[in-house]
Amino acid sequence: MSVQPKRVQELAELATDSDWLVSMRAFDLLEKIAHDQAELVQPHKRLFIGAAAESDKWEVRLQVVRALPLLKWTLRERARVVAILRENLDYPQTFVRAWALDSLATFAERDARLLPIVRAALGDFERSGSKALAARARQVRARLASIPPRSSR
Repeated sequence: MSVQPKRVQELAELATDSDWLVSMRAFDLLEKIAHDQAELVQPHKRLFIGAAAESDKWEVRLQVVRALPLLKWTLRERARVVAILRENLDYPQTFVRAWALDSLATFAERDARLLPIVRAALGDFERSGSKALAARARQVRARLASIPPRSSR
């Protein structure tokens, strides 16, 4: 997929539209673009750690938590990113929770200090009674299997 930077700028502007459906679709497209061409979304990364991260619409939060590990963050921004992901581990909507865990695990693969948080959430998800959360926990646990429990990477 080849995307023009001007179009990404337009999507970034739409992400703050007062109509939540317009905003959600813009975030959805920005997240999809970030999978293939993160450098195009990178200049607009602060959108994902701003008001959208606290949206009352789960569909917007889902796009936020899915996009966070795709972008590069400063240490200060990264603290906000981790806080957003941790908050969303307890969000009422299952998809948001599952993707928050997945994204937090992606960060934990590079920062062992996050592993205890991820491993605790894995247990919570497995005991939750939700098949979707248990399945996501199994996927994340398999991905993290090569990282020792007390890794000091």
